[in-house]
Amino acid sequence: MIFQSRATPVGLCTALISSKWVRVGHSGVAQRHMSRRVSSPTAGPMGDHAGGASVSGPRGAHSPSGSVSLGVGVAGMGALAFGYHLGVINGPLEAIASDLGFGGNATLQGLVVSSLLAFAAVGSLGGSGLADRLGRRRAFLLDAAPLIIGPLISSLATSPAFMIAGRAITGAGIGLSSALVPVYISEVAPPSQRGALGTLNQVLICAGILAALVLNVLVPTRNWRALFWVGALPAVLLGAGMLFLAPETPSWLGLSGQHALADETAHRLWGPGGEALLEADMAGHAKSDGGPKDRAQWGEVVANRGALTGAALFFLQQFSGINAIVYFSSSVFERAGFHSGTLASAAVGTVNVLGSLLAASVIERVGRRHLLSWSWVGMGASMLLMAAGMRLPALAHLGPYVAVLGTLAYILSFSLGVGPVPALLVPEITPVNLRGKAMAMAMGTHWICNFAIGQAFLLAVNAFSVPVLYTFFGVVCLIGAQFARGIKSSTQLPEELPGTS
Repeated sequence: MIFQSRATPVGLCTALISSKWVRVGHSGVAQRHMSRRVSSPTAGPMGDHAGGASVSGPRGAHSPSGSVSLGVGVAGMGALAFGYHLGVINGPLEAIASDLGFGGNATLQGLVVSSLLAFAAVGSLGGSGLADRLGRRRAFLLDAAPLIIGPLISSLATSPAFMIAGRAITGAGIGLSSALVPVYISEVAPPSQRGALGTLNQVLICAGILAALVLNVLVPTRNWRALFWVGALPAVLLGAGMLFLAPETPSWLGLSGQHALADETAHRLWGPGGEALLEADMAGHAKSDGGPKDRAQWGEVVANRGALTGAALFFLQQFSGINAIVYFSSSVFERAGFHSGTLASAAVGTVNVLGSLLAASVIERVGRRHLLSWSWVGMGASMLLMAAGMRLPALAHLGPYVAVLGTLAYILSFSLGVGPVPALLVPEITPVNLRGKAMAMAMGTHWICNFAIGQAFLLAVNAFSVPVLYTFFGVVCLIGAQFARGIKSSTQLPEELPGTS
């Protein structure tokens, strides 16, 4: 459905944020005393601490904050690729259809767009165990392959089938990336910076979408193949960075039984006291040898309250109306006198990025739960305001301006909480041995709901009208706000834990 080519990119760009829950000073944490830093054996390029992870190597000279920044920056290339591939198809879709012989065929054009989303769900769920079995770095290295191969196939496509195949392979890559990036950032960032660093995921996704928008304007549509070549570059940086520069996360090293190296990496990333912070993160998970018996099974994941909470948050996020807002943004701006779809996309994207940066600056002080609940309140109020502007005669003369104001207020509210916080919380409220699969389940929920809404939205508009749907979305937002306030009763959030700010 062509709707998805317009609605999905910005709608998804704020859906992924991650940080890390560390119970500093939590009672009952057993201490693994390490009075000295243990020398680790040399590893090859695919070793757990290849390149940057080796304390005795070149990266040993980096300060802990420098090591963290490098790891987050490399992982962020996955988020940048994510955003870029969501947005790149919008501009040249008609030119692609014309060149490949399916111009005017709405079904095939819809498949070019929706294949990315469908296979993103497959990649997210299908790759769920990779991060836990192979490690976060190795999983990223595998993820780089479809993120490089998919765009190259699309760039060389000579038929609709090849283009759809390239988009599907790319979708599998961004689906896996969407689950990996939040977990990795949460596990390499120090506790005091995890919320702020986690929002960089969202900022980079939005930056990828805006980059695609800019290139769609600057690059003639007849040169659409070049856009896909550019799309492979972030994945090249991701693969090279993970191979030579970025460290493995201390939490996964501990989970896999490499306890000495885990403590060593924690000390290098987080400085003195890093071992204690790692011990807090591993609380409740006994020392293991990293064998198959220590890996989480899906039965454990679906029975875990934190994992279920994360999936529920993504369900509510997707049914709060973000795709509807993005889909109608162009027509809303046109009714207010702005006859440029690019301007509408730029306005929505800019507000999104600014809101994400604001969230990064306040999240550690305000707290996840409060940002999330008030974000949903703002979104619900914006939806109900726009529904009233369409329905009430007294507001008819102000309708276009109410719609513009409501659209921007909704996007700002979304980017402050409902966009970043759900993926931020999943790694924080699930134990380390469940974290990979819990994040995969949450992102699988996200992609499946997004795809389903994209397929059904226009049918719902025709059946019920836009004001009715906006009212429904507003009610869902208010339900989400109440749900967010109740999270405290089932899981402790970082700002509510002893010893955290």
